[in-house]
Amino acid sequence: MRTKKKFIVIAFETTTQAMAMEKMCGEENIRGRLIPLPPQIDAGCGLAWRMEIEEFTAFKDRLLSLPQGIEGFTELELYS
Repeated sequence: MRTKKKFIVIAFETTTQAMAMEKMCGEENIRGRLIPLPPQIDAGCGLAWRMEIEEFTAFKDRLLSLPQGIEGFTELELYS
């Protein structure tokens, strides 16, 4: 049975910026993954980065200082 869990979802202006986030997080061992942009979020790109709330809290300052073009972030309840 699938269950819902709260995640931080980061939206981007462009697909290129979303893919740059995926690459950077992989290099720095920041867990998360690219997902299709949830319908609850209105953003310029069709991809988003989903990550655990604890992971976001630990790396928030680093993530928000990146030139990846983060359009915004929100906490959503999604299927894990």
